[in-house]
Amino acid sequence: MLSGSIQISGETLSSAEVKDICDSLRTNSVRLLSLRGCHISDRDFHRISRHVADCQSLAQLNLNLGVVSNINRVKQLAEALASNRSIHSLFLHGTPLTDSGLAILNPVLSLHPSLISLDLGDCILGDEGMNLICGMLPPDGAKSGLKELTLSANPAITVKGWARLAIAVAHSSQLRVLNLDYNPLGDHIAGMLAVAVASSRTLEVVDLEGTGLTNQSAQVFLDMVENYPTSLRTLILAENNISLELQQQISDLLSEGEEEEENENEGQEDAERQKEIWIAQSNPESQAILMSTHLEDSLLAETEM
Repeated sequence: MLSGSIQISGETLSSAEVKDICDSLRTNSVRLLSLRGCHISDRDFHRISRHVADCQSLAQLNLNLGVVSNINRVKQLAEALASNRSIHSLFLHGTPLTDSGLAILNPVLSLHPSLISLDLGDCILGDEGMNLICGMLPPDGAKSGLKELTLSANPAITVKGWARLAIAVAHSSQLRVLNLDYNPLGDHIAGMLAVAVASSRTLEVVDLEGTGLTNQSAQVFLDMVENYPTSLRTLILAENNISLELQQQISDLLSEGEEEEENENEGQEDAERQKEIWIAQSNPESQAILMSTHLEDSLLAETEM
């Protein structure tokens, strides 16, 4: 059976509906489970958690907007994640998690073999929680880590916490998307983040919408993208006290860098194709080998399908 999705938003789930969800998890027939803002009894949440633990098909789990509403549910989710091996995206946006709740989840989140995307936006986190999060962004070569991290709207995190994140991002070998929108960062913290972005070899998207920045921060980012090589492709600066002119300049430079990289990749592909054609035409034996290799690849693909 092909894996499908279950997406329910803002409803009170009956025991019968929960049974259907559990059956789908038990038979490994669901890939995406989204219960965003749903009201679930403690007993039914426990049932769902037990089946999440054993499900081998589940790739995305969305429990945004208070579904994990108390510490007991946090513990049950941690137990489920400790056994689960398939989830690669976990969304807990709007969960009253706090640093204490994240401390319970942290061991299983850090060791989960498949998790690459984590949303902890609006989870009432502080500096202690940030220290735990930075542990999920291991230094180069240590182990695989998160590729996408959302920390929107966690205003209790201080300058110390954001500095810790900047250091972790600068040395993370995996992170590609970082969403920090609607945090009171200001120009000082943005400057630290600019250094981290410049140091990262993988970070492609940074969301700083509504973070209290001014033209001062924009000038720093403009200088970075104009004068230094970076992997950055998208920088979101909306709802800040930044001129539209500066925002457009940064956007144009990032677009130019992306176009140059695409042209370079196309040039490399053309060169490889030309080299293959030249070898095949200049040597009949090589031609036979190339044709045979392509045919074998095709047959192998069909066999796998």
